This record gives sequence, structure tokens and C-alpha cells, in this order.
Amino acid sequence: MISVADLLKEPVIPGNYYAADAYVQGDFETGLIENRKGARLIALPDILLQAIYAGLDQEVGQATGVVLFNCGRWWGKNFYRRFVAEVSEYYRRPLAEMEMVEFLQCLKECWKTHGWGTIDLDVGFYQQGFLVVKTWDSPFAAAAPKNTGQPQCAAEAGILEAFFSQLTGRDLHCVQTACETLGAANNLFVLGLRERVEPAKAWLQEGQDHDTIMERLCRTQVA
Repeated sequence: MISVADLLKEPVIPGNYYAADAYVQGDFETGLIENRKGARLIALPDILLQAIYAGLDQEVGQATGVVLFNCGRWWGKNFYRRFVAEVSEYYRRPLAEMEMVEFLQCLKECWKTHGWGTIDLDVGFYQQGFLVVKTWDSPFAAAAPKNTGQPQCAAEAGILEAFFSQLTGRDLHCVQTACETLGAANNLFVLGLRERVEPAKAWLQEGQDHDTIMERLCRTQVA
């Protein structure tokens, strides 16, 4: 039988580190927002994101996606370092030793608490060398121009590319294959080695949907 005394000797089981009411702190009257470690957080209103898209389109035109993608990559590198440090310290073990379900839950909660919507991973194409990331209610998609004919979450793609490249230790590339701005139910991103994922860009230009692109990508790996 387990005694109460034995239970009291056990360390407290950590809860959800990214619980919004505990993670986001600060003096909202003065506009100072911090996370539970004291690091500054920045609030990006919808109107500011919309202005960023509009301003970039006016200044650099068709290069807007490239600029946002590179900004996302820089953002993603810093985001990964902070995520690893916070999660490893809070759960008292390196990220590499966490179970997949634990890691995924942390990432989902982190993504949601930072206001980026909802995220999920599809590892069904792992054997073919691809990872598919799904996001919903993206603030990037909400602020982006609609019905342009091409996916518009370039910043998000850059974040995911940098994050998962560091997580896996491989130089991965990310291509968005579905977007809420085009009427899709969610945003879909395909990650893999550049030479394997690169053909997806041409198929997007042809108007192919996500399922067709994945079928073609997997077929090229078998061939």
C-alpha cells in the first residue's frame, strides 16, 4: 500500500507550462507583457499585420513572400531556442528524451498561447521523408491578402522550416501547399530535404491540390 508520507516525498508533477493564465504575465495597463520567465512578449494587432503585408507589397511587390519567409526563419530559430530551454527546464529532462505525445502537446499549447492559432503534425509520410504540419485560425492568413492564387503564410513557413531543421538536425525546407486565404479548411506545410520538396512549388503553380502534391512527392521517392 502507498502511504501518504511516500506521496508527499514525490516531486510535484508539472502541469501545462504554456497555460495562458500562468504563462502570459505583466502590467497590461502600461502595455508590458512578459512570459513566466520574465522575457518580453510582443502583441501584434491584426491591423499591424495587415499593414505589414500592405507595406511590403508596396515596397517590394512580388518579393514580399521571400522577405516574410526569411523573417520567419530568423523568428523560428529564436523561437526554437526559447522553446527548448523553457520546456527542458520545466519538465526536468532534455527535449530529446520526451515522448512524441509530450512534445506535441507542448508545441500545441505553446502555439495557441502565443496567439498563432492551432497546430498539429501529420507523420503519415515519415517513411517517405516528409512531415506535414497543419495549422488553423492563423493570424498570418487572416491578415494576408485573399484570393491571390498562391498560399500567403510565408512567415509561418519560415518559422516551421527553422524550428524543425534545428529539432531534427537536418537542413529542411518548407513549402505551403494549402492556405486559408484560398478557402482551404486549414493551412498545410510540407517539410523535407530541399531537393525532395522543391518540385512541390512547380505543382502549386500548376494549381495542384495538397493531396495530389503529396502523392507525386511520395511517388518520386519510390522511383
